[in-house]
Amino acid sequence: MSTIINTPCGQIKGTTCQWQGVTVYKGIRYATAKRWEYPVAVTHWDGIYDATGYGNCSYQPRAFYNEEDVPEKAFYFNEFRRGETYTYSEDCLFLNIWAPEGADETSGLPVLFYIHGGGFTGGCGHEKHFDGPIWPTKGVIGVTINYRLGPLGFACLPELTKEAGHTGNYGLYDQVTALKWVQDNIASFGGDPSNVTIMGQSAGAMSVQQLCLSPLTDGLFSKAVMSSGGGVSKLLSVPPVEINYDFWHAVMEDTGCKTISDFRTLPVEKLFTSWQKLKAANRKYAMVCSPCLDGKLITQNGVDALAVGKQKNIPYLVGSTSHDVMPPIIFKMAKDWCKAQATQKRPESFAWFFDRKLPGDNNGAWHSSDLWYWFGTLANGWRPFTDQDYSLSEQMTDYLTNFVKTGNPNAVKAASGDATDLPSDGTLPVWNPITTEQGKVLRIGEGDTRMGNVNMLKLIYTMLTNKAVGE
Repeated sequence: MSTIINTPCGQIKGTTCQWQGVTVYKGIRYATAKRWEYPVAVTHWDGIYDATGYGNCSYQPRAFYNEEDVPEKAFYFNEFRRGETYTYSEDCLFLNIWAPEGADETSGLPVLFYIHGGGFTGGCGHEKHFDGPIWPTKGVIGVTINYRLGPLGFACLPELTKEAGHTGNYGLYDQVTALKWVQDNIASFGGDPSNVTIMGQSAGAMSVQQLCLSPLTDGLFSKAVMSSGGGVSKLLSVPPVEINYDFWHAVMEDTGCKTISDFRTLPVEKLFTSWQKLKAANRKYAMVCSPCLDGKLITQNGVDALAVGKQKNIPYLVGSTSHDVMPPIIFKMAKDWCKAQATQKRPESFAWFFDRKLPGDNNGAWHSSDLWYWFGTLANGWRPFTDQDYSLSEQMTDYLTNFVKTGNPNAVKAASGDATDLPSDGTLPVWNPITTEQGKVLRIGEGDTRMGNVNMLKLIYTMLTNKAVGE
């Protein structure tokens, strides 16, 4: 069944999803952008926009080979993409919205805006674990986005600075533009533009962090969630754009491009091939496609910015998994972010630690494993999830949607005293914020959900012995 609504951009047609009473609007073009130009928001379309199919993903390495044939890619392919078909293009600035059926301008529902991970070089907003978040059944509108990746999203050159006044971070500017589009349009889908929470995992969490530190994002969101990548560390500092100029000039030379015009018209496969070849030849360029200090969106290194309270003055939910990539470092980053909030007398912020050993293999709580639970999409996966997993996911999505509604993951009674915001079963264990006196985090996964400490020595051992999968 299709649904047609009016928006400031024009009429749009959505469709049903796996959740009864939820309408999904897929593949909404939120912006346009030429190669290495900053995005321009879409403000109008003619006719009825058909939002019944997902849009293109950004070009990424897997667009040029069969993941099933590459052993190091097999794990995540099997987990999140097997059996799915994706289209890739430079024309990739699309977002997806899940909303309760019949929601309109009078509904004023909170919004959860999700930014996918993938090392800034892969992923999209409609992989299996993102395909149909349960949130709208709990009164929260869900949004996922695509943004430019790899060299298309993060190349930086002085010639481009001469054109636009700054260079780099094109993928992050896509995210900002998507947030502005949501501000202008989400009311038509039933959302409250003044109550938007941003969330991301891995590179998505790193993106959320940059948006929370940026002077360009004031007023675009009121809460933030960061999973397996939130927080700051000197080990993950953001370099100035100038450091990467030599690399991108080398790519130009390697591909025979003498001018920016040549580089812009270079076939995309040649661009990706040269980028991968040259970064593999020099370890210092392993993260050449990632955020950089551009003096506009990112003006200060995260460690320094957090130390002086440059982060948005909002509540945060931050955490990691037990078998994460660099588990002790990622865990400490998350907890330290919340500690900074407490020390600076900012809004209450909450830390979690997820250690559910997913059924089906012996990889434990690997990097990204918690996403099935936060999205409530376990039924999309291949794993033999048990009643315990579904109960855990119900609990986690209750915490998450409570936080999106109120800034507090606990069940909060309405001001009238009515328990209108309580989860259906009313059994959520209390999740205490990090304070100057209280340093425990919420332990979720194995055993009862509870406040507790985390054994850092065990995490260090895990880091030294675990062949952590991550992408």
